[in-house]
Amino acid sequence: MGFVIRWVFALLLLMATYNPTQWNYVRWSMANYETQLSLTVLFGLILLVGYIIYLRATLRSIGIFGMLLILAVVGTILWVLFDQGVISLNNPSVNTWIGIYALSIVLAVGLSWSIVRRKLSGQADVDDIDE
Repeated sequence: MGFVIRWVFALLLLMATYNPTQWNYVRWSMANYETQLSLTVLFGLILLVGYIIYLRATLRSIGIFGMLLILAVVGTILWVLFDQGVISLNNPSVNTWIGIYALSIVLAVGLSWSIVRRKLSGQADVDDIDE
């Protein structure tokens, strides 16, 4: 259940930043930055904090190679689904949503990986050891 919660928050972070609908930070900030610059900066900084938390944890736990490997696995799954006729990549909005879901999986795995590794191996990370 912990992974699902991390994934939902990663998905919400990515969707709040950008999605194909009109309800996202990028479109809102482009339309309102002249009249509401302080709110635009505040919301941008809040999103930046979320990205720093997720990206720092992901880079520390699985690194760039791990991120690329997870993206490769997700990409291959999408390739199989496309090849089998389950999904179609003709709609740009659907492609954007697929990208958002794929990136959210990478972020969620990165944030959860230390916990998974500890449960599988029984070994604590250096950060987990009390002094």
